[in-house]
Amino acid sequence: MFNVVIVEDEKPILELMKVLIGRNPHYTIIGAFSSPHEALAAMADLKPDLAFLDVEMPKMNGLELAQRMNELSDLTKIIFTTAYKEYALDAFKVYAFDYILKPVTPAAIERVTSRLMKQRPAAATTEPKARQSAIRCFGSLEIRNPEGALVRWPTKKTEELFAYFLCYPGQDINKWHLADMLWPDMLEDRATHNLHNTIYRLKKLLKEQEIGVDILKTNDGYLIDMLGTSYDLLEFQMSDRVISEGIQDIARAEKLFGLYRGPLLDRKDYLWKTQLEESYSKQYTLLARQLIERDMREEAWNQAERKADTYLAIYPLQEDMQQLVIDMYAKSGKKERIAKYYASFKALYRRELGLEPPAEMTASVAAYLE
Repeated sequence: MFNVVIVEDEKPILELMKVLIGRNPHYTIIGAFSSPHEALAAMADLKPDLAFLDVEMPKMNGLELAQRMNELSDLTKIIFTTAYKEYALDAFKVYAFDYILKPVTPAAIERVTSRLMKQRPAAATTEPKARQSAIRCFGSLEIRNPEGALVRWPTKKTEELFAYFLCYPGQDINKWHLADMLWPDMLEDRATHNLHNTIYRLKKLLKEQEIGVDILKTNDGYLIDMLGTSYDLLEFQMSDRVISEGIQDIARAEKLFGLYRGPLLDRKDYLWKTQLEESYSKQYTLLARQLIERDMREEAWNQAERKADTYLAIYPLQEDMQQLVIDMYAKSGKKERIAKYYASFKALYRRELGLEPPAEMTASVAAYLE
């Protein structure tokens, strides 16, 4: 796993980079900045393995930023993003690891990842670890085998069935319920026949791809046996009390925060997931707020702002979190940033919802700016 920072002055591209890099299981985003000066100030605390830097930025361009990062640490690998191929030679003058031509694509991220992974065999031999599959439910349903390759599903129903099992680990699920969920308009005999075939395909796939998970037959249905394999959703289920009863184990809470990379099974049109998706969204929101408020109490303003940025990249219209950021700027002595921040949120709110921001937020901004 590589710890990553992203520096990109154009907010839409920054958000896209966060999505593309965040979806890759080999990366954990620990910082995302639209200001190169703020990124440089945070370097000593973050100590990232990788830095994705935009080349074309005002005041301090990516090449200057990389040079100053190299002076602080020679362990951070630099990957430039640029719309101009001629910057490539300049990039390597500051010892860049690689560069990506815009527009950035998942394939470009994978190419960089492949290069990085090829440089890691020595570390793997000194501390051998068993190969493991990777399962992710937040942000999208993504299953990778121990080789790191994405699992390809034989049918959409096979994928949906596995997703449902992942949402209810260890639970005995009635076969009639599963058949009705997947084929609600089909005759009973035909639906149960389809379920039997889909279970067979799923078990076969899990075995062939060495996912380390099994589907067990019970008296009236089936259940998923994780065989010791963990994944993001399971971690959230096991840590419900960590969030609901207030944070005591900070390390555990920080890990959970990093595991949530978007709504549950995002972009999957499963009707049964709606209530679950809303529940975990509320859980994540509570966790994010608790962590940010803790950072604010300790006056760890950069950490608090990074967490808020991470949260708002997923839920940009969440009013309470936007208000918390405004409060944060006021309490940290950065009142000059409030007007610009609120104007940006106001434009987004109007564009997406066709409404004005809540009156309470508008009033609080006015009070802070008096």
